[in-house]
Amino acid sequence: MKPIRIFVHIACEGPGYFATLLENYNIPFELVRIDAGETPPTQVDDVSALVFMGGPMSVNDDIEWIPQELALIQKAVDANLPVLGHCLGGQLISKALGGSITANPVKEIGWLPAQKIPGPHTDDWLQNFIDNSMLFHWHGETFSVPDGATAILRSELCAHQGFVIGNTLALQCHIEMTGAMVREWTTLYKDELTDPATSVQSQNEIMENLGNRVKQLHNAADALYRRWLQPLIATRSNR
Repeated sequence: MKPIRIFVHIACEGPGYFATLLENYNIPFELVRIDAGETPPTQVDDVSALVFMGGPMSVNDDIEWIPQELALIQKAVDANLPVLGHCLGGQLISKALGGSITANPVKEIGWLPAQKIPGPHTDDWLQNFIDNSMLFHWHGETFSVPDGATAILRSELCAHQGFVIGNTLALQCHIEMTGAMVREWTTLYKDELTDPATSVQSQNEIMENLGNRVKQLHNAADALYRRWLQPLIATRSNR
């Protein structure tokens, strides 16, 4: 099986729980360390899927690797390869497919519930996802849903938490988090937590009952990741 290629844009925002799930399935993967100066490959014929992690930068920033990744996403979608994006990664997918990235009405930071958007695509992708699951969020911008794509997830404070198109899943939220990642982010990004509000939790609020929250998050992540992995697992099983 060809590996899944995972793009990391900043060291603290790695694949986290997603990598653990891949290891459990014995699915090979490789990292492209954009944060370490690696250049995005230009081809997709040597991989089975592409995954894009988050980062504090904006998709609208003038950064050399952003248009390179946008072109790669378009190439993968055209080739019907599965593509997955988390937060910045979801925004990259939206922009690559003709969507736009704008400021969300408010910042969303911390543990906030997400709701299913009724429809046949939601029934397919979120069959095992519990409605109003508490997910982890850390973003100030949001993506639009490109033409041809279908929104499947929303939250009270962000209309677009997830959309699908073909084998592609774009998420605004962070379902890849581990307890260690949450602790690291609340330390590294603590300046963003000094003025708590309805949509921005304090460091203490985020850390409260962390073990149970991460466990529930992983249950939600399993529902999404396993559905996204279905075509890859089916392909491997048929060989």
